[in-house]
Parts: sequence; C-alpha cells; structure tokens
Amino acid sequence: MSSEFESELRVKRVSVRKRSRDGKSSCLTPVKKKTCSPSHSCEAAMYKVQLHHHDTEWREKNETTELTPDMQDKECHSDDDLFGDYDSLANESSFLAKLDDVEHNFAPAFAPACSSPYLETVKHGYANNGNTVAEMRNLEAHSDGKHKVKCPDTEDFTVLKTVNCRDDTKSCHVGNADSILISDLMDDFSDDLPSSQLMLQQENKTVTKQTSSEQSGPLNPFRGEMSSVKEDEDLIRHSLNSVTHLAEPVLNRRRSLKDHLKSTMTGNARAQSPQVSRAKQQKDAVVTKEINLAVKTIESTSDVDLGPFFGLPSKVKELFQKHRGIKELYEWQRTCLTLESVQQRKNLIYSLPTSGGKTLVAEILILRELLCRKKDALFILPYVAIVQEKVRGLASFGLELDFIIEEYAGSKGKYPPIKRRLKNSLFIATIEKGHSLVNSLIEANRLENVGLIVVDELHMLGEGSRGAILEITLAKVLFASKTTQIIGMSATLNNVGDLQKFLKAENYSSDFRPVQLKEYVKLSDCIYEVDCKEEDCFKFSRPLSFKYSSNMKKMDPDHLIALVTEVIPMHSCLMFCPTKKNCENVAGMICKYLNKCFIQHREKEKTDLLDEIRSAGNGSICSVLKRTIPFGIAYHHSGLTNDERKLIEEAYSAGVLCLLTCTSTLAAGVNLPARRVILRSPYVATEFLKRNQYKQMVGRAGRAGIDTSGESILILQEKDKLLAKALVSRPLENCYSNLMHDNRKGLQSLILSLIGLNISRTPADIHEFVSCTLFSVQQEHLSSEKNLWDITMETVSFLTEKGLIMSTAGSHGDTVLEVTKLGRATYKGSIDLSYCDVLYSDLKRGLGGLVLDSILHLIYLVTPYDMVAHCKPDWMIYFRQFTQLTAVEQNMASMVGVPESYIAKKASGQSLKKGVDSLTVNRFYLAFVLFALLKETNVWVVADKFNLARGFVQSLLGSSSAFCSCVVHFTEELEEFWAYRALFIELTKRLTYCVKAELIPLMEVAGILEARAKQLYGAGYKTLAHLANADPNVLTKTIQNMSKRQANQMVASAKMLLTEKAEALQEEVDELLTFPSDLPS
Repeated sequence: MSSEFESELRVKRVSVRKRSRDGKSSCLTPVKKKTCSPSHSCEAAMYKVQLHHHDTEWREKNETTELTPDMQDKECHSDDDLFGDYDSLANESSFLAKLDDVEHNFAPAFAPACSSPYLETVKHGYANNGNTVAEMRNLEAHSDGKHKVKCPDTEDFTVLKTVNCRDDTKSCHVGNADSILISDLMDDFSDDLPSSQLMLQQENKTVTKQTSSEQSGPLNPFRGEMSSVKEDEDLIRHSLNSVTHLAEPVLNRRRSLKDHLKSTMTGNARAQSPQVSRAKQQKDAVVTKEINLAVKTIESTSDVDLGPFFGLPSKVKELFQKHRGIKELYEWQRTCLTLESVQQRKNLIYSLPTSGGKTLVAEILILRELLCRKKDALFILPYVAIVQEKVRGLASFGLELDFIIEEYAGSKGKYPPIKRRLKNSLFIATIEKGHSLVNSLIEANRLENVGLIVVDELHMLGEGSRGAILEITLAKVLFASKTTQIIGMSATLNNVGDLQKFLKAENYSSDFRPVQLKEYVKLSDCIYEVDCKEEDCFKFSRPLSFKYSSNMKKMDPDHLIALVTEVIPMHSCLMFCPTKKNCENVAGMICKYLNKCFIQHREKEKTDLLDEIRSAGNGSICSVLKRTIPFGIAYHHSGLTNDERKLIEEAYSAGVLCLLTCTSTLAAGVNLPARRVILRSPYVATEFLKRNQYKQMVGRAGRAGIDTSGESILILQEKDKLLAKALVSRPLENCYSNLMHDNRKGLQSLILSLIGLNISRTPADIHEFVSCTLFSVQQEHLSSEKNLWDITMETVSFLTEKGLIMSTAGSHGDTVLEVTKLGRATYKGSIDLSYCDVLYSDLKRGLGGLVLDSILHLIYLVTPYDMVAHCKPDWMIYFRQFTQLTAVEQNMASMVGVPESYIAKKASGQSLKKGVDSLTVNRFYLAFVLFALLKETNVWVVADKFNLARGFVQSLLGSSSAFCSCVVHFTEELEEFWAYRALFIELTKRLTYCVKAELIPLMEVAGILEARAKQLYGAGYKTLAHLANADPNVLTKTIQNMSKRQANQMVASAKMLLTEKAEALQEEVDELLTFPSDLPS
C-alpha cells in the first residue's frame, strides 16, 4: 500500500466498558467439535501465516515513523467526537470506504479459504452457550495488493481445537501460528492508545491476573496451560475474530468487515469510559463467573459423547453390552430408530411379534429423550411386577448416565413428582398410576417437561376399565401438550388405522422374529404343522412315538408326558392350562410318571430352591411344589405368593426348573421364553381362545441367543377342530375403545377430570375434547344409535345428579361447569365413581365415632370395595373371629352396620328377615383378613385361618395398600377429613410392606421381598445405605442362592433409591434457600 494510505489509516481507540452478559455460558464454554473440509482448513491456516508475515513487514517498516504534532495533541475523551475526521461512515473518502476497497482487493485471494460451514460451526457453538463474542477491536489492516495467497493441498489444520483433540501435532501447529499472530496484533492495538487509557488497561490486567491466580479452577479446555484466564479469554476471542474475518466475503451471506467495524465503532461511540473501581469489580465478577461456568461445563460434558449410538453417548452402547449382552441391534431396530417420523419427533406406533426386541427400541428412545433433549420421560407398563422388573433393569443405566428412576406402582409415587433442576427423571408406572401422574402434571402446568411417553402393550386400550384409563391418559396428553411425543408398541394390533387417527401417529410394523417359530397342533396321537396354504390349515408332520402303559394312557390321554419329555430337562418348556387348579394337577401328574433320573439333574440347586421357598413361607411350603420341584417342574399362577412367584421365575430363567405349568397371565407378564410352548387346551376357563391371546402364548417359544428355533403345540379335541382352524388363520382382533364400558364409567371419569383440571369447562369444549378420543374415531361402530353430543350431555347430566359437578352462568351467558368438593376429591384420588359417595358416607360416619384403640376401624375404611365380589364369607369362621374381638371393636362393628346377632344367625343357618347391607358385611370380613395379616405378618397362617388361597390374601393386601393411598389423596381435598390424613399415610406404609418395621428400609428397594429382606438383615445389611454400598461379590458369597446378576441389580436399585431420596432433600433445601422473585420492594 502507499504510505499516504497508511497514514490515513490511523484510527483513534476508546476503552470500551464490558457489556453485561445475559446468558449463563461464557467464552470458556467448550465449542462442540465439528469438521470442515480439509482444503478450506489448510487455506485458512496458510492465510493466517501470510497475514502475519505482511503485518510484521509493515510494522518493521513503520517503527521509526513519528506522529505528527496534530496527532500527538489529540486526546480521546468520552465527550469528544470519537471518530474524529472520519465522521462520515457512508462517504467514499472515509476510512471505512477505503477499508472496504482493501477488503475487496483481498477477497479473491482468500475467498477459497473461507469455509462457510466452519464459520457457522464456530458461531453456532458460541451462540448456543448464550455468549456474544467480545466487541471487535479496531484493526489496522494493511496489505499489498500485489501479493496473492496460495494454499497448497496439505493435511487438514483445524483452526480451533479443544484439549480433547486427538491430533496433538495439528493442534499445536495451529495454536502456535495463532498465538504469534494474535500477540503481534495485540502489540499494535496498544500503540495508539492515549496514556490514560494505557494506565487503565494496565490496572485492569493487574487486577485480572490477581483474581485469576486466586482461583483454583481447571485449565482452559481450548488451549494448554496458560498464565491467566484473561489471556485465555482474549486468545479465544481473537481467534474467533480472525476466523470470522476470513469467512466474511463468501457469497455476501455474512456481514463484511466494514459492517463489523461500523457496528463496533458505533457501539464504542455510545459506551462511556468506566471508572477504574467499576472496571475492577466488573473484571473480578466476569472472570470468577466464567471460571465457575467453565468448571461446570467441563464436568457435565466430560463423559458425554453424543452421536455415535443413534444420537446417544457411546457409553450407552457399552452399558447395553455390559448389562444385557447386546452387541448389535437387529436390522428392523436400526430402521425404526432412524425413521423420519422418529427424527422429527412425530408420534409412532410400532408392532412386531413377541420376543422381537420391541422394548430395546423404546429404551433407546427414552435414553435419547433424557440425555439429549434433557426432558423427563414416562414409561407405562401393564402390571406392577413388570414395573418393578424394569426399575431394577434400568437402575444401572440411571446411575451411569446420571438420571433418576421413579417407581409409580401400588402405593408408590408422589403427586406431582419432585421438580428436579439438575437431573431428569424417568417415571415407570402402571396404567392407573400413569393416569394420576399425568393429572398432577397438568394441574401443576408441568406436562411439557415430559418429552416422551412410551406405552407398552398398546392393545390394552381394548381391555375393559384399564383400557379406558389408558385412553383417557393419552387423550389428555395429546390435548394438553403439543411437544410431548407418544410411542406405542404391541405384538397384537390389527386396526392400527384407528389408533393412528386417535394418536395422530405414524406406523411401523414388521414380522421379524430373532428365532423362527413353528406352529403345530396335536390331534389324537399325531402332530400337524399349521400351514394356512393347506385346505384344512393343518399338514401332517409326524406321529408321537412315546410308549404308554395302559395306566399312563388313562391318566394322560392328551400325551402331555410325551410332549414335554422331548425337550426337558436339557431345554425349557411352558405349558398353558385353562385354570389354576388344572396347572397344579397337570404338574403333579407329569411328575408321577417321570423317570427318577430327572431328579439328578441340578439336584443341589433344586434342593436350595425348596429351602428358599420354605423360608419365604416361614416354614410352610405348598405340598404340590414340594413334590414337583425335585423333578424340575413347578406351577405358576396368581395363587402363588409374591415371594414364591419370584423364586420360581428366577429358577426357571436360570434353568434350574425346566417346565412351568401356567395360566394365560404369564404370557402378558414377565419375559419367560421357552424352547417349546404347549397349549393344554384352546380355552381360558370356559371361553375359547382369542387370536390375540393365542399369539401372545405361542410368541413365548424360542429364546434369542439360545435356541435356533421355537415351536408351539396346540392340543385339540376333534370337536374343536373347526374353531381351531379359524383361530390359527384369522386376523388379530380389533382394538376398540372402552369409554362406554361398564355403564360409561370411563367417559364419566374423563369428563369429571376435564372439568376439574380446567381443560374443558363448557359443554361445547367437552364435546370438542371427546371428539378427539378413540371412542370418537370408532363411535359409529360402538354407539351408532346416539350421536356424540347426546352421549356427552347425558354423561354431564349424570355427574350433575351425582353431585360431582355443578353448572353456573358464564360472563357471556353460556353455561360453565365446575367440580364440587366431592368431585375434586374423587378425580384427585382416582376413586371409582361407583363408590365415591359410599366412601364419603363411610368416612363421614367414622368421624362420629372413630375407634383408635384398635387399627380395625381404619382398616375397614380402606378395604377395597371391588374386592368384595371375589370372596364369600365362611360364616362359621366369621363368627369365630367376631367373638374374639374386644368390646370396643364389637361396638365399632355394630356402628358400621355389622351386628353380632346377624353373624350368629348366618353361622347357624337361620333365615333372616331383617335386611342388612351385604356389601358392608362382606367388606368387614375382608377387613378381618387384613387385620389378622397385620398382626401375624404371615400369609400362610392367615390363609389357613380364613380358608383362603394364599395368593388371594396377598392380592387383597396389595389392593388395600393401593386403595389406601388413593383415600389419602381423597381426604386431602376435603377439609372435614383432616384428621384422617396422617393416620392413612402411616397405614399405607404398613399395608404396603406388612413386615416388621426393621425390614421396611430394605423392602423399599424394587424387587426385594420379605424373604430376601430377612436374609439381608440377618447378614448385617440393615439399612438402605448398607445395601447401596455393598459389594456384589460379597453379597453372592454371603446370601444363599443369590446370583451375580441379582446382586448387581439389587445394589444398583438401592443406589438409585438412595440417590433419589438425597436429590429430593437437596431440591427441598434449594427451594427453601431460593430468593423469592415476588418479594415486595
């Protein structure tokens, strides 16, 4: 350039006050590593070196140049014209115009080096951290137009790399070039500053260095070790600025250098020069804040490597391999996870056969929501046992990946859940608990914090009252949150179109099975393969060759022994029976004719299993199990206690037991696959099998990773042949809405909660909401005689008559609906509308004479109404137990409507003319059972005392604890029942665990039942902290019959529970110490 232009290019500098930063991030926050094209990167690096070379030559040539007197006399004050002679920013003769010419001349030379994608990367990284790049310093740009920049094809040199960069050589090379260039530029910046500004700058640097030396934060992640945080901050800013300058001219999509300088100079003109003391305070605050933010950022991102595993950290893949043994995903799983609908977060329904790996896809999507989007997730499962199994299975993931798992099943769960600021939560819930959880989140205006809801067994929408609750839950989510994604999965869906329309969802389906399934039927003594291409659907396969004695043939006409001995004991087998009693009879019959050599197979493990079952029953054991387990056979149905069921399932999974005779409930429960599945009969109780039930049962055949194929055999009688042909060939049953089930209970509950949650409060709004349900989609098929408006209005009238809602006049003359206090208590407590008024009456009557000398009165008040129909009293036992009550307890019984005279007459068989409410009398009998159970804490003793199945007694206990939890929420909404709250909270805990108080901390851990809790307590693990800090290897040696996998899951679950409790307490502390935003001034 000419010396004339160089002299004109001198610009006055002003000290700029540091702007306040609104974002939490700083320039120390690491930028995500992104790649750019190798050619562009090298060109950028080469250009910087040449720019440094030109700058050095220019400065050497002008070192002796003296300032003119006019220049020396000029000072820069805040009130002066900051631009001096360059007052016209638009004039062609101005400094900016000339700078624009220089930039234009240089543009062709370095345009290829400017990587627009890279610039976007850098800018995007800083923008995401909420930080604006420091204001640009006014550069003295000098260049010789004759020079052309050439970039040979060399290896990639990334302009900015973090300390984690894998290529140290490249990082150091570029870093050195940057530091030389920036150092020289910084020297030039200070050349033209007035002495007052130089003194101020020197003081600020001193303060910054002192502050930096006092901090104990980690080294800056962008560069190696540096003398101060201030130098690090300036280096990053100037590096970014230099890269920005390089990329500006590309296709005019970025602001030019002139625009940047114009903006900066205008900002400088508006800024006031700060006082020295103010500058010190600002520097101290900024440096301290940025160091703290950098530390937090480094700590929070050190273990997260988002991207490699379907957008998740690579650590997730390692965890699946470590805890599940999963090394690679199936092709359909990879396809499903990369669907456009999944990427765009649209709702999705996917269906595959049983054992196809559906749950793994759901878990990956949940982890993506928790880790990548930082949102909570809800996983809805059909049964309590599956919820507990999933809590145990995901506990290790939560600990490793730093999220919380919360169980919502039975009496467990907090409404609304604790609002966590530092971690996200995965709520694992049953259908009923999931509905209550969604209600509480809507009421707290927090539903949008839940980014994903996954529903397992979506076909349960068509199953009675539970299906209605699931439909209500999903309809509310669709209406109340437009950002929450819904994923539904099932093995048995047919009318997917209706569900798609209801959920506004995409669909993905496949017939993939990891293990091939072969279906057979047995007629007489021959096996036929199911082949729908055949005219009769059945193709002859082979005859049965097992030799039967005449006696065996009488006892086993269906050749069950022949079918099972083809696979056991080396492989596993499931046999589905129509009734619970048939399960026990078949197991006993098979053992009677098995060879004694079956006893020798894993004899020691089976002996240990018997000891554990006996210990779980406090010395009692079922006579059938005692006889069958030595042969490796057991039955599995709802008549087992929780401890027995868990021990049998674990033994079967481990191969200790090789045959389970079971009811159809096992097919929908925990995952227990088998080499062969036998259907003892095509009936469930007295009803012929549905296609959905059949597919679920036979779907258990074939164990992935163990078997190369699985097979199912349906045993038929000649009379059932035609029905069986339809069973194996027809499509799956359609899934229909159940809002109208049981006299419209589902629709009534829906409308009541809509009004109570202020979702819809006018008849028109309610009708609009109901129009968005699955029932509306299928209304013509389900209720063609009435239109949707009439059905809605009839339901509103019913709720009004029942005293649950009332209507008022709105401001525009329209009708507005509101819930009454009873209505609010009903939907908040999830109380069945059939019993809400009865419950209110019982509680109201109880206040007049509440007996606290005994717990019997409280137990009666929380005995579930819906369990009464499942038990008929034995009147002699009833009378015997009644006479053992104290006088106070007998008076209480008379007060609730159960007089002794009535019980005595019923026991003696006399006819009664005086009417007594049978619901009250039968419910009081169940209260007797619970009363005895809380005193004895032994299911076997109580079952014998009342001549009931031990499984029913335990089911009653579980239902009572859940109902007691509902009554707690019911009473919380009614001020008149304030006295009940504390009493029912304590009773809920006693009913939930029904053990001695010292075992409760251990039984809070998912999956630990009474027998295991006793073992742990006896071994010295007496608290949750003991178990959370236990060594799994020591546990396997100390606790009898505990596998390494069980020990790992148990310790992980205990750690998760301990972490959850600690986090809850910390959140409470933080909330208490938070400065109130609405504090009066």
